Amino acid sequence: FRGVVWAGYRGVLPDWAQSLKEGQGYQEFFVAEDCLIRFVELTTPKFLNNCKPDFMLNLWENYCPDVEALFYFDPDVVNKCRWGFYEEWVTEGIALCEDGYPELAFNHPRRVGWLKFAKSHGYSCQKTLERVYNAGFIGVKQSQKSVLSLWQKLLETSEAAGHLSLSKAHFDERPKGLHVYPYISDDQDTLNLVLMLTSHPLSTYGPEGMDFGRPGSIMSHAAGGGVTKAWRKPMLRKALGGVPPTLTDKLYYKHAQAPIQLYSRSQFLQKKLALRCSAAIGRFIHRSLGG
Repeated sequence: FRGVVWAGYRGVLPDWAQSLKEGQGYQEFFVAEDCLIRFVELTTPKFLNNCKPDFMLNLWENYCPDVEALFYFDPDVVNKCRWGFYEEWVTEGIALCEDGYPELAFNHPRRVGWLKFAKSHGYSCQKTLERVYNAGFIGVKQSQKSVLSLWQKLLETSEAAGHLSLSKAHFDERPKGLHVYPYISDDQDTLNLVLMLTSHPLSTYGPEGMDFGRPGSIMSHAAGGGVTKAWRKPMLRKALGGVPPTLTDKLYYKHAQAPIQLYSRSQFLQKKLALRCSAAIGRFIHRSLGG
C-alpha cells in the first residue's frame, strides 16, 4: 500500500504514534516511504460504529476530495491480500463481504420490516437481496457516495423514530432491535437496508472474505461485541477455558511489530510465548474432548 490511511479516533492516541506532524485538522504519522497515517480526532457523541458514513463523507468533503474511492476497515480487521486487489474490486461495484450469518431471505420478517420502515419515509426498494453484508468493511467509488449519505440519513431517521440510539453500542441495542419492529438495531442492519434502496451495483465476497466459517485470502475480522480482541485477550486463560487463539489473533501478532512497532521487544516476546502456549493448550484440550 502506498498512500494515506485516515484513522478516526477518540480519546488519547496510542503510545506508538510518536513524532506527529500537525496538518490541517489532522496529525500525521510517518509509517514508511509513501505511506502515512493521518489521525482525525472525532468529537461526535455517536458510538463510533454509527458514524462510519459520517467519517467517510467528511473525508471526501474536507480532507481528500479528489480520491477516486474510499475503503473503510474496522480496527479489528487484518488485511491479508495485496492492496491492488481492493482497487480492482471496487471498479466492479460497492465492495462488500458477507457476514458470518449471511442468509436473510427476501421475505424474512426482519427484511420486510426494514423495507416497510424505509417506504414509510419515502424510500423505494431497488433490488431484492437475500444475503447479509458485514459493516466492518466497505469500498465505495466517489460516484457511489450517495450510498453513504443514505446510510447516514437512515441511521439518524431510525434514532429519531426511537428504534435505536446512535450514542450506544450496537450490542447494547441488539436484543431489543432483533425482535421489535422494524428490527433495526445497528449500523449493519441499516447498511443492509441501504443496499436494497440503492441502484448502484454491488461486488460481493462470501463470508470467507473475513475468515468467517472458513479461512479465506482477503481479510480476517475479529467481529462481534462479545469477541475479545487480540490486543486485550488473556490468551492463556482463554485457552484453559477451551477457547484457543483464533486465526485473527495469530495474524494480528504476525503484523504487530512491522512496519509499526506496537510493543517493546520484551512485551512482544511475552505475548508471542503466551500465544504459542495457548495454541498448544487449545490443541490438547480439543483432542481430549474428542473434537
